[in-house]
Amino acid sequence: MPCWVPALTPSLEFNSGLVVASHGRHVLVETSDGRRLICHPRGKKNTALVGDRIQWLATGNGGSIEKIEARRNLLYRQDEIRSKSFAANLDQVLILVAAEPEFSESQLARALIAAEAAHIAPLIGLNKSDLSEPFAHASLKLEPYRCMGYEVIPLALKAGGAGTESSLDGLKDKLHNKVTLVLGPSGAGKSTLINLLIPGAQALTGEISTALNTGRHTTTSTLWYWLDDSHHSALIDSPGFQEFGLHHIEPVQLPALMPDIQTHTGNCRFYNCTHLHEPGCGVRAAVELGHISPRRYEFYGELLQELSQANRY
Repeated sequence: MPCWVPALTPSLEFNSGLVVASHGRHVLVETSDGRRLICHPRGKKNTALVGDRIQWLATGNGGSIEKIEARRNLLYRQDEIRSKSFAANLDQVLILVAAEPEFSESQLARALIAAEAAHIAPLIGLNKSDLSEPFAHASLKLEPYRCMGYEVIPLALKAGGAGTESSLDGLKDKLHNKVTLVLGPSGAGKSTLINLLIPGAQALTGEISTALNTGRHTTTSTLWYWLDDSHHSALIDSPGFQEFGLHHIEPVQLPALMPDIQTHTGNCRFYNCTHLHEPGCGVRAAVELGHISPRRYEFYGELLQELSQANRY
């Protein structure tokens, strides 16, 4: 008597891909052979970010996201209402500020703290070096950050402007063989930088906009651009921001994420020193001796209070 043999379920063929754009529940994925297609999550919520490596299954003309591979890192900001993720699996973040209008030091400091918390190397790009007086003022404002070890790259991002090409040469060396997120407030020159480094970027952005059906809202999306034909270097353009919440940072973590503060915490009398009022505080002594900028120390106190209040709830 013949026995019944159950039919074998065909094994699903997973494909690897890189998320290069995202809008709502849909993402644009670049496949291992260079094609680009729309993928969507199995559930209602999309958690895939630009820079994510994913596994996907073919579904008609697109695909479904089956797995997001483990991330090396993730840069995001968080306020009292929501969390906003920028991108994943970064080698570095280029924080772009401009000499004019005068940049917000608080925004810069917060972005640097977020990068430190995510273990992502930061660079500071100071745009509008062609404006001598505003640039000199902005450069002086950034001196404490140079002293902390952050590299400040002077830039003149103006299409056809004098000194533009020479200012880009030094930056290109820093971008080589790395995945770099360009971060900065609106008006800092991010779009100009992308267009100078990537010929045809506007056309590509339009194609992505059409593919994801984002219409004129593409500027609110995070987009991946290859800098070279060998696909070893990439820039990720992110939407501009006006606020940068750090509510994901515990107050006790803050000193270690500010290099100028952290350098002197070992000189404090008490191991749990808040560096605000305790006797024998090495940080406060460093401020008095001029080793820490009073402006930076004031910012530390304000941010510590903000994070302490946020973590009460």
